[in-house]
Amino acid sequence: MNFSDERKYNRWFIIFAGLAVIVLVLWNTTIFFNRLKDEERTKMSIWAEALLELDRADSNENLSPLILNVLNSNTSIPTLQTDEEGTIVSSHFIDPEKIDTPEKAENYLNRLKAENEPIIMHLDRFRTHKVYYGNSPVLNSLKYYPLGLVTIGFLIIGVIYFFYTTTKNSEQNKLWAGMAKETAHQIGTPLSSLIGWTEILKQEKVNDAYIVEMEKDIQRLQTITERFSKIGSAPLLEETDLVEATRQSYQYLQSRSSKLIDFNLQVPREKIIVNLNTQLFSWTIENLVKNAIDAMRGKGKITIEIRQNDKQVFVYVHDTGKGIDKNRFKIIFEPGQTTKKRGWGLGLSLAKRIVEEYHDGRIRVAKSEIGEGTTFEIMLRKSSVPA
Repeated sequence: MNFSDERKYNRWFIIFAGLAVIVLVLWNTTIFFNRLKDEERTKMSIWAEALLELDRADSNENLSPLILNVLNSNTSIPTLQTDEEGTIVSSHFIDPEKIDTPEKAENYLNRLKAENEPIIMHLDRFRTHKVYYGNSPVLNSLKYYPLGLVTIGFLIIGVIYFFYTTTKNSEQNKLWAGMAKETAHQIGTPLSSLIGWTEILKQEKVNDAYIVEMEKDIQRLQTITERFSKIGSAPLLEETDLVEATRQSYQYLQSRSSKLIDFNLQVPREKIIVNLNTQLFSWTIENLVKNAIDAMRGKGKITIEIRQNDKQVFVYVHDTGKGIDKNRFKIIFEPGQTTKKRGWGLGLSLAKRIVEEYHDGRIRVAKSEIGEGTTFEIMLRKSSVPA
């Protein structure tokens, strides 16, 4: 069992242990509630017997002190006494305003009927009254205790689950950042050597065309190295013309892609200034375009378009590929999500991180139709507008 599996089992153990504690407390609370309810019924039965003795007595002087003490013991449980026809004949410990009209009295009686079974009082051979009583304030308070307990329990479980999920995501982010920086470090050593070799080739008077192409590739490797080295660190954002940055990415991708790909660029003539890291932005456009080329299987049309309003600017990358199902619009940005046989499924995940975490923007699938194509949208704020 590795460390990740151990953390997973610990998380589920804590969740199930929490649920078990909640169930155990609820079970004990239910038992306590029922016992208290039974004790209150016993108390009300004795109170009803004392009330019956009061009804039979000629005067209070003939009542024993015990009967008077029993009658005076109930100071919190509301009661209504009804006759054979269901008419209310007396009430005890009820606010008069709650039963001052027939409608209110009937509603209050129905409430007591719902809370407890009545206690039968046999006044004589021909008269039978019923005593309806409600729950005491203590019992009513205890009735809502399990709901509060369950709510608190699930909140605690939710916090635990959120903590472990956040920790897992943080560990994944650190892992990807570490891999990216290590990749940049590993590329740096042979890259320095290649730069030295190009200088030697220049001294050996090798064909300049060869050296120019080598320098282009070296410059490309330097760009890749800088991109990877910035992952996991806060990148430097500068006020940049988004139109020009997009045009440069477009020209590079067009020159490096197959002639079977029809590129189309639609951008405004005026400058649009945003806070941008040009290298990371070009990486985002590159990932979207490569994803589009894969979706079109190397043949089709890619359109890069820029639109704007007063506060925001939108970059659209549209392809004529196979399209994406609507239920995958969000999950395609998760690490490892790919339909290709090769690849790690990190391109769109990196694009999302660059746009949303580093540039405080937004990236999403604007629209997609199976067999028609997909349009990705990048939203960035103009630098002249406060965030």
